[in-house]
Amino acid sequence: MSLPISFLSDFGHDDEFVGVVHGVLAKLAPDSRVVDVVHEIPRGEVRPAALSLLRAIHYLPEGVALVVVDPGVGTDRRAIAARTAWGYFVGPDNGVMSPAVAMVGGAEMTVAIENSDMMIPSSGATFAGRDVFAPAAALLSSGDATLEDLGPRVDPNSIYPLLLPLPEIGDGTVQGEAWWVDHYGNIQFNIAPEDLYSIGASEGEGLTLIVGGQRHAITWVDAYGAVGEGEPLLYTDSSGMVAVAVRGMRADQRFAIGDGTAVTIAGT
Repeated sequence: MSLPISFLSDFGHDDEFVGVVHGVLAKLAPDSRVVDVVHEIPRGEVRPAALSLLRAIHYLPEGVALVVVDPGVGTDRRAIAARTAWGYFVGPDNGVMSPAVAMVGGAEMTVAIENSDMMIPSSGATFAGRDVFAPAAALLSSGDATLEDLGPRVDPNSIYPLLLPLPEIGDGTVQGEAWWVDHYGNIQFNIAPEDLYSIGASEGEGLTLIVGGQRHAITWVDAYGAVGEGEPLLYTDSSGMVAVAVRGMRADQRFAIGDGTAVTIAGT
C-alpha cells in the first residue's frame, strides 16, 4: 500500500503547477492519497513555509512530506530526501524542512536526489517540483524506490538549518516577533505561554502590547468570546503559541503588524 503524501508549496492556484504535480504523483503512485497542506505560501518565502509545515506535521498522516518552496531552483542548491521516524521528507536543502524534521526526532538518513533515472527529463531547470521532487516523493510513497536509490548520502552536518529566533525575557517584559498572520488577520508570535508565566503574567489579567513604540492595553484570555466585539485579546492558539486577535476584526490591520514585526508584551 502506498504511503500518503502531504504536499506543501508556494505555487498558488492561478497556474497549473499544483495540478501538474498532482498528475505526476497520480501517474507514479496511483494508489497514494495526497493531502494538500497549503499552496498559498508567499512566493519563495522559506520561513513561513517552514513554520506552516512545523505547525501541521503532527496532524498529517505518516508517510511522505513533499515540500516545494524553492527560491534557489536552477542553482547549485541541493535537492534532498530524508528518512525520519515520521516518514520521508522531500524538498530543497534551504532549511524549509529543518524545523519539522527536528520536531519528529531528526533525520535517520538524508540523501541528495541526483539519480537521473528517478527524475522526469526536462529541457529546463525551473520546475524541480514536477521533475525532481514529485517523482522522488511518489517513488518513495509507492515503494518503487528506496532512499538509497535516489542518490548519495549527505553529511547531516551539511544540511542547511533554519534558525528560528527565540524571545528575550526581560524585567517584566517578553520581546519577540510576529511569526504568522493567518487568513483572519490573527497574529502568532514566537512567544510561548511559559514565557508570559515567567514574567508573572497569568490568564485573565491585563497586559500591554507594544508595537513600534505604541502601547496597547490587552487582556490574556482563552477564547474570542471572552472579550467584546472589536476588542483585542491575547490567547494561546491552536499551535500552543501566544497570538493576538481582535474579535470580529483583523488584528494585523489594527496593530500594523506583519510577518517579522518586533513586539513586546509587558506586565501592567
